[in-house]
Amino acid sequence: MPSTPSPTDRPRPPRTAAVIPAAGRGVRLGPGAPKALRVLGGTPMLIHAIRAMAASRAVSLVVVVAPPDGAPEVKHLLDEHALPEHTDYLVVPGGETRQESVRLGLEALPEDVAVVLVHDAARPLVPVDTVDAVASAVRDGAPAVVPALPLADTVKEVEPAGTPGEPEPVLATPVRARLRAVQTPQGFDRDTLVRAHAEVAVDGEGATDDAGMVERLGAPVVVVPGHEEAFKVTRPLDLVLAEAVLARRRANDGF
Repeated sequence: MPSTPSPTDRPRPPRTAAVIPAAGRGVRLGPGAPKALRVLGGTPMLIHAIRAMAASRAVSLVVVVAPPDGAPEVKHLLDEHALPEHTDYLVVPGGETRQESVRLGLEALPEDVAVVLVHDAARPLVPVDTVDAVASAVRDGAPAVVPALPLADTVKEVEPAGTPGEPEPVLATPVRARLRAVQTPQGFDRDTLVRAHAEVAVDGEGATDDAGMVERLGAPVVVVPGHEEAFKVTRPLDLVLAEAVLARRRANDGF
C-alpha cells in the first residue's frame, strides 16, 4: 500500500508575484529624487505601491526593480518601513529602459510563480480590489489582463507638429466608446510574458506597456474595470491630487 505524501512532499500551488519597475528618474516631476522615491503623505511612493500589491492575498512575492546603482538604497528603504509580513520581498538592479527592468524582474522570479503582475511604482494608490480582479482574471485563464477606465474626453488623432506649440492638423476622431485608458497592475500568465520579452523587439526607449508586447505576439488581452484612484503620478499636479486622496483615506479608513 503506497504511503501518503507528507505536507512537505506535496507540490506547492502556483504563486502570484508582482514586479514593480522603479528604476526611472521621473523627469516630469522635476529635479530631485527618482519619481518612485518621492514622498507621498510622508512615505515614498514606492512603499505605497509595494503595500498596494501586498494588500492582495493573491500576491505572495513583490520584486522591486531598483535603479542599476541603487539596489542597496532601495533595500534599506524597504527595511525602514513596515510591510505586510505574509508577503516576500526581493530587490534586484534594473536596466536602462523600463522594458529591460521588467525583464530583469522576471528573471529573478522563483520557478513556482505562474502569474505575474507588473505595476508602476508611480501608481501608489491602486485599490486592492483592482489588484485582486486582475490576478483573478489571469488565474481564470486569460493570458494577459489590463485594468482600464472609459475616457471622459473626446480624443483626436493628430499629425504631431515639428515644433512644440505649433497647430497640429487633426487626422481622425476615434469612437470614444471603444477606447479605454489603461492602468496597472497588468497581469500575465508568466510563460506568455516571458515569451513576449524574448520575442518582441522594441526600438528606442523600449516598451512602456507590457500588454502591448503580448498583443504583438498575437495572444489575447482582456480588460477589467480599473479605478479612478489608480492614476499615475507623473506631474506636480498629480502629486497634489494623490496627497488629497491619501488624506481622505486616512480620515475615512485610518489607512
